[in-house]
Amino acid sequence: MAKALLGYVGGSDPRLLAEMRRLQQRVQDLESELVRIQSENDALNAAIAQHPGESLLDGIDIDVSQAEPALT
Repeated sequence: MAKALLGYVGGSDPRLLAEMRRLQQRVQDLESELVRIQSENDALNAAIAQHPGESLLDGIDIDVSQAEPALT
């Protein structure tokens, strides 16, 4: 499979070539998503570092009296 992703597939079967292109595109899409998520994670870590001792949940108002019981 790794060889197929890198383009080392022999032959000229159009179905194999189409599948290889599809898989290469999927890998590119996943790599782009990974870069985006890593950037977002870095930004969140920087925000946490700027405000030590504060919780990210401090700004969320939760009314416990309105909370529903957990399923049992």
